[in-house]
Amino acid sequence: MLDKKTILGAKDLPTETIDVPEWGGQVIVRTLSGLEKNVWESGNLVGNKVNLRNMTARLCAICIVDEKGKRLFSDADAESLGRKSAKALERVFDVAQRLNGMGADDIKEMAKNSGRAIAADSTSG
Repeated sequence: MLDKKTILGAKDLPTETIDVPEWGGQVIVRTLSGLEKNVWESGNLVGNKVNLRNMTARLCAICIVDEKGKRLFSDADAESLGRKSAKALERVFDVAQRLNGMGADDIKEMAKNSGRAIAADSTSG
């Protein structure tokens, strides 16, 4: 049976290096901690709606890291990152979703669990 020390010491936040040809190289995509994922999810709730605006770039901004695991982009950089190639962002977003156990239905589930509607006029990038 696992003990507290073993659980808290486990290296359970893997990364994955992926090719992003649109940007001319590779990036490292990381797994979020449970706390970080909850903060990201709560940031997608605005008023009584799920905010889809720039959601793809916002997740990419918190999941792209350097070789030491330090974020390359701040939350404030997400708007600029959202102006980059949609294809490149989707490439990173897909890996970030997979690493973080997020499926296509998670946004709808997030809205359902919060009792909120999905903003129909929002965009992801």
